[in-house]
Amino acid sequence: MPTQTTERTSKSQRTYDWIRERILRREFNPGYRLVLSSIASELEVSTVPVREAIRRLEAEGLVEFERNVGARVAMVNEGEYAETMQTLGFLEGAATVLSLPHITGEDIARAQAINDQMRAMLSDFDPVVFTTLNEKFHRMIFGRCPNAHLSALVDRGWERMAGLRSSTFSFVPERAPRSVDEHDEILRLIRDAADPTEIEMTVRHHKWRTVQAFKEIPR
Repeated sequence: MPTQTTERTSKSQRTYDWIRERILRREFNPGYRLVLSSIASELEVSTVPVREAIRRLEAEGLVEFERNVGARVAMVNEGEYAETMQTLGFLEGAATVLSLPHITGEDIARAQAINDQMRAMLSDFDPVVFTTLNEKFHRMIFGRCPNAHLSALVDRGWERMAGLRSSTFSFVPERAPRSVDEHDEILRLIRDAADPTEIEMTVRHHKWRTVQAFKEIPR
């Protein structure tokens, strides 16, 4: 029989996973209020594991507390967004280069299919779906990185991005067609077995151009 402590830990972990998944899948967008009693009712637990889960998410920066409001999904922090994207540019460029010897023709074909789907969406633009496909594309080209530590850092960067905003392309929709074109260029370089340094810099600057576009939004 599991102990009371084990049961509580299990409920807290399940609650944490449930809330976190909805934040990362953008079902709970920045600013969404997290009502403890409602979540507890939904998951059929007490408010204790909900409170514990929210504390963990706060420590990760995915949740914040606002006076007289309570817990909510963290709002977009423009400075942190830019810094996270810049860092992710470095990490993802390196992870893509380390993936090169292991990328298969099927990987490239799937990445191309995803990018073609993104291009087809440009005339009937849904920024949230576009952002989801964008992440899938990038994971196809860095997903075979053999360095587990680097892969974990890249994953953490993408998860942090999901917590910082619902969709970059909601803010800068004009960036979408350029992003698709840059994806084609990355795939061309990989197919042509271009110099790894060129591929790394292309991936890095692809990320940084998005940061620049975000910074240029009139405030």
